[in-house]
Amino acid sequence: MESLLLTAAAVVALGGALFHGYVGGKIYMGHVNTSDLMPLTQSLSLVSWHMFTLLLLVSGATLICVATKPELALLSYPVLLANALGAGLFLFLGVMGHARLLKLPGMYLMAMTALLGWLGLS
Repeated sequence: MESLLLTAAAVVALGGALFHGYVGGKIYMGHVNTSDLMPLTQSLSLVSWHMFTLLLLVSGATLICVATKPELALLSYPVLLANALGAGLFLFLGVMGHARLLKLPGMYLMAMTALLGWLGLS
């Protein structure tokens, strides 16, 4: 197991969580709160935004744990699968008519986390 690659994957995820949650959150919440969306839709949109931030945070924390304690490697598989599937979802939706998603960093962030993590486990 290559702990340097796992640590790099963790840094990508944690850096993404910090940027997504703080910087992106301020921008996104400003747009959502001033939109014409129904209040329930606004609330659900904000929950979705912050759930992605939490996924990144949990991914990074899990990968740090596995990098420091290789015997916990099994913990990383669901996290890496979630990141790979999330990147795939961004890609699928992007080519199915939501091209704006391909310009956002989410797909690339999740793909890098998954790729570096998988490489670190092999």
